[in-house]
Amino acid sequence: MSGTLPPVDARPQLLVTVGADRHPFVRLVDWLQQWYAEVAGEVILTVQHGYTPVADLPDAVQFLGHAELQKAMDQADLVVCHGGPATILEARRHGHLPIVVPRDPAHGEHVDDHQQRFARRLGAAGLIALCESRQALRDALAAGLSDRSRFTVAADPESVDRQQAAAYRVGLIVDDLVATAQRRHRPWWPPWRGPGRDEGRQP
Repeated sequence: MSGTLPPVDARPQLLVTVGADRHPFVRLVDWLQQWYAEVAGEVILTVQHGYTPVADLPDAVQFLGHAELQKAMDQADLVVCHGGPATILEARRHGHLPIVVPRDPAHGEHVDDHQQRFARRLGAAGLIALCESRQALRDALAAGLSDRSRFTVAADPESVDRQQAAAYRVGLIVDDLVATAQRRHRPWWPPWRGPGRDEGRQP
């Protein structure tokens, strides 16, 4: 009696990653939960949610190690991510045109708007699919599920031309500068005291 192979799951695989920033990205996770409620069973969804609480999302994992992230991107048909330059570059290296929802400081998702500015620059150059609204994300996902080739690019990392590489390097530098600024601009006074509390006191 000959054995039979298990059926291959032909459903598209969607990877969502919010990165490792300590600011929750509730807006993106909420959008995904609402969308997934309508398509559950039609896609295989993996969500790396970081410090964002999740509910009713399958295969939700707080963090992925480097090797795990590479494997997930390699297996994914579509990648949705935040506006981090490193994440965007990794997605493109694996042959994805990433669907990018940049973090917005107005919602407490980051310290400033550098992800928005960086993502808009890449979006204008056609290097990402920029989504800054719920409807834009839903439209991109619908387009990607109907025709996955629309969100595919050359997977060879050496094919990234100088202009693209320069844009990524600028984004990485911006991230480093923001992190450095956060460390340098901590208040010099102890946390139990504020500026001016000792004003007027005699030595």
